[in-house]
Amino acid sequence: MTNVRTLPAASATATLPPLPHAPRHRLRAVSPDEVPPVAELLNSGATWLPAPAHSLPELPGRPPMVGYLVLVPAEAAAPQPAAEPAAEPTGDAIISIDPEQRTAQVQGRPLELTYLEFELLSHLVARPHRVHTRDQLVTTVWGYGHVGDGRTVDVHVARLRRKLGAEHRSSIVTVRRVGYKYVPSV
Repeated sequence: MTNVRTLPAASATATLPPLPHAPRHRLRAVSPDEVPPVAELLNSGATWLPAPAHSLPELPGRPPMVGYLVLVPAEAAAPQPAAEPAAEPTGDAIISIDPEQRTAQVQGRPLELTYLEFELLSHLVARPHRVHTRDQLVTTVWGYGHVGDGRTVDVHVARLRRKLGAEHRSSIVTVRRVGYKYVPSV
């Protein structure tokens, strides 16, 4: 099997045939003895090194893969993005969330929350009165890589309610057959 490299779309469409599995001319197979085709497009200070054979996957019945490591001088590296502005505390008179310190309080009493409990509570408190489906919560709080179902959300909401206490557990409202919403108690 040959090595695959990413090319800019303009140069790839002018000279390269598409691969059946490649999206829109952006990938091109390279034979092991071919000079990397994007070398001239990089900074002249860039260094191409052959990747160690043991670091590349081996596919049964295929020739060994060839890969390259590209070393780019630090001054040619892309500029770092500007720092994000500090997140402001959210919440209401009852529940306050400080995302910088990653703390949550109920009427001044600190809550001991796990990472996901904190993320779930801060997500709900930042969007009061908005109904969130279980799937939306799994996607936004747990992330796309999470494998699970809506019961995961139910369990975490039950834990949050327990930690909020008897007075404030009703601030996380169940919307039957849909999901949950945060309703600040006044």
